[in-house]
Amino acid sequence: MTGSIPSSSRRNRRRTIAAAAVLAAAAVTAAFALTLDDAHNRNETAREPAVATGPPVPAPADESLLALARRDTSDALAVGRADAPVVMIEYSDFQCPFCGQFARKTGPELLRSYVDKGILRIEWRNFPVFGEESEQAALAGWAAGQQKKFWKFHDVAYSKPRERNTGEFDAENLIAIAREAGITDIEQFQADMASDKARSAVQKDQEEGYSLGVTSTPAFLINGKPILGAQPTATFKEAVETAAKAAGR
Repeated sequence: MTGSIPSSSRRNRRRTIAAAAVLAAAAVTAAFALTLDDAHNRNETAREPAVATGPPVPAPADESLLALARRDTSDALAVGRADAPVVMIEYSDFQCPFCGQFARKTGPELLRSYVDKGILRIEWRNFPVFGEESEQAALAGWAAGQQKKFWKFHDVAYSKPRERNTGEFDAENLIAIAREAGITDIEQFQADMASDKARSAVQKDQEEGYSLGVTSTPAFLINGKPILGAQPTATFKEAVETAAKAAGR
């Protein structure tokens, strides 16, 4: 299952970034959007409380999608070797319950089985969709990364289910999460959160996702192939292993 973007927010965001939707070839963008819409429609029809189901990698990889992997060794919002044969790009919102489900259940297994072995690199993209608290949490995550604590912040933020837009990610609680994540310079953390650089970084991630047709979270690209939702761990493992094999590993 996935968390969907409120329609009014989506319309406003799309208007502001329409000119930036040039990151992927038209055919690939359409295929990715159709994949997301198809999976979302299946989930709405099924109305099941469990994880989403559906084909894990329904579209072929494309060079324009493969090129979205930044492979920047200084990227604080990435984990794993920059030269890993497989890169998983994750578009997520800290308030999305299914992103939390993925973070608690599937993420740790991918780290143990693939990231720690040099096979997989995970690159996070902030994709806040649930309003002001989502935006603030995204900025806070970026700020945590400036002190090399993004993934600690990520783990604390997703350590338990949280109710959306109830103050779980207000200013006071974000500082508490930062402290629990081991961030010691809270004044710098707050300054980084409020910076234009933070907002630009979050906007860049959002524009990338919107340009691909992402409309819900979590959404993933594994070596250019899309997966939507907090699907079973086996779905991700199969996709990673298939991609690794295609890369000669």
